[in-house]
Amino acid sequence: MLKSLQNALKIKETRNRLLYTFMMLVVIRFGSNLPIPGVNTEYLKNFFEQQRQATGNAFSFFSAITGGSFEQMSVLALSITPYITSSIIMELMTIAIPKLEELQREGQEGRKQMLSYTRYLTVALALIESIAMAVGFGSQGLLYHFGPKSVLVAISAMTAGSAFLMWIGERITEKGVGNGISIVLLINIISSLPRDLGTLWERFVVNSKSVATAVVALLIIAACLLLMVVFTVLLCDAERHIPVQYTAKVQGRRMMGSGQSAEIPLKVNTAGVIPVIFASSLMSFPVVIAQFFPIDYTSIPGKLLMLLNSSNWLKMDRPVYSIGLLIYIVLIILFAYFYTSITFNPLEVANNMKKSGGFIPGIRPGKPTSDYLSKILNYVIFLGATGLTIVAVVPIIISGFFNISSLSFTGNSLIIIVGVIIETLKSIESTMLVRNYRGFLSE
Repeated sequence: MLKSLQNALKIKETRNRLLYTFMMLVVIRFGSNLPIPGVNTEYLKNFFEQQRQATGNAFSFFSAITGGSFEQMSVLALSITPYITSSIIMELMTIAIPKLEELQREGQEGRKQMLSYTRYLTVALALIESIAMAVGFGSQGLLYHFGPKSVLVAISAMTAGSAFLMWIGERITEKGVGNGISIVLLINIISSLPRDLGTLWERFVVNSKSVATAVVALLIIAACLLLMVVFTVLLCDAERHIPVQYTAKVQGRRMMGSGQSAEIPLKVNTAGVIPVIFASSLMSFPVVIAQFFPIDYTSIPGKLLMLLNSSNWLKMDRPVYSIGLLIYIVLIILFAYFYTSITFNPLEVANNMKKSGGFIPGIRPGKPTSDYLSKILNYVIFLGATGLTIVAVVPIIISGFFNISSLSFTGNSLIIIVGVIIETLKSIESTMLVRNYRGFLSE
């Protein structure tokens, strides 16, 4: 892949696309550090520091995907989280609303219409979140002068910032290297790495009792991180290929075409990072909400909240709270099956194969093919969900073992980074391939 990137830099068109993407990322980082007028930037920093110990990773992952802009309360504070949420909502709505499902199947025009709906929903969600932030936190110290004018400025800036990021993501997809929204998310997560490395350095080197202890701890963490990166690359790139044979069609006395063979590629990680995000959100949402109310942690509701809090898992002095980790693992597996079931329909694939004269060798067309695909899919989903669970849980185990609770880099972040880099490199390779075809046809 590095060789492909080097070859891409030699081509002017691809080089311009890379340069355009780089300039857009510079704009994003500039906007992430541009504060909203009238906002106390120290308020949320102090709020985050106070809540990290209480909520574990509840705020950490949100801080990572916003690139720290939320903590600094910049004009890009909401980042692309409204767009991600609206995209997920639109995916789910296609199941409940038949008209949207038909629209999704109409090809390019249908996808354009769905994209328009996603944009409108993104702006609406950004507006709702901005109002909640400006009104909810404004009176508590977020705004220097809490009033209608300052609230309106904050709402307008955050909503416009989220819409602007969505626009940048689409421009990167069109004029850059593709996968614009994913690349925006990638640069936000990477921007938090220096701070996390500084935290590890301070924890194990500056505050270490001995040099030997610091070296051993850093080597263990580096080895675990390297193994996780390799494992995540294999997980994101692994596929199960199902062979498909197409029969030749006879029209009159002529044989139209010949039998061709193809494959149905099933990604092992069929749902991507979505199951981990869903599970993390479901576990952390009650914990985050509880921080705004007085909670007695000796009561049953308080103990249930501690059970959901990842900072209490794998603690030797309170092992009962590690039950929350088991709940987390079960949720990841369930969401993996749920999300895949709404994005891949074996019956529909089997019917399309039958209409086009395709069949899986050794399997009869129709329902037997659908049953076979469902069986293979369930097996693949389980492997992918198990891999996702390993990637998501290992950082939690390391954090609990070494007592590190202030890192924003999680297994979710690693999956996103590896997945986006792999898809971006594939996009660059496909762009070069298209260019080579054009060059061949022009000669």
